[in-house]
Amino acid sequence: MTAATVRIVVADDHQVVRAGFAGLLGTQPDFIVVGTAGDGAEAVRICGELRPDVVLMDVRMPGMDGIEATRQLAGQDGDAPRVLILTTFDLDEYVYDALCAGASGFLLKDATAERLFEAVRVVAAGEALLAPTVTRRLISEFARQRPHAAAPSAGRLAALTPRETQVLKLVAEGLSNPEIAARLVVTEETVKTHVSRVLAKLGLRDRTQAVVTAYESGLVVPRSPGRGEPGPSGRRP
Repeated sequence: MTAATVRIVVADDHQVVRAGFAGLLGTQPDFIVVGTAGDGAEAVRICGELRPDVVLMDVRMPGMDGIEATRQLAGQDGDAPRVLILTTFDLDEYVYDALCAGASGFLLKDATAERLFEAVRVVAAGEALLAPTVTRRLISEFARQRPHAAAPSAGRLAALTPRETQVLKLVAEGLSNPEIAARLVVTEETVKTHVSRVLAKLGLRDRTQAVVTAYESGLVVPRSPGRGEPGPSGRRP
């Protein structure tokens, strides 16, 4: 095992699904599945013992569900594992709650093996697994449906410089680093530096949490999909 090996725990209440994901992940030389769990409570316990880098977490499980398990893992002292939520539908009503609880992104259960491997590597590297289209559709939809109190988050944004605030807004709107660099006419490395500073100042773990904070603070106002844009069902109007 090398220093680059990603340690993984798979949590799902269906044994066949757990075994399937574990088997697939085990085919990759840079992955090692250190444990599996059948519910959220077991996932929290196993992660406390084995200290994985990434947890594949089913969002719906009996007893303690994936959302509460994610919240408990994110609140642990030290290096908490990155949580990749597994869901059946791309607009699952629980996904936004999972992101707010500390998840780094989500993956559909019917994703290809290649997509699964990419997702684990992206999350393990500390990036958010939220494609721009997902950011615009899912986060906007559920932030609008279930608004949160804005005052605490809004106050935290005061620590940011005007440029950092601008970068945070563009991140929340779903732009990638190269797109932000082009918009602001700066280098991609400069954008990465701004994003890192935003995360540090706001005490956030990753880009996903920055998106959630931007919506909850009112920096970005959720809006209905425009003409020609996919709606909540994924269909165009």
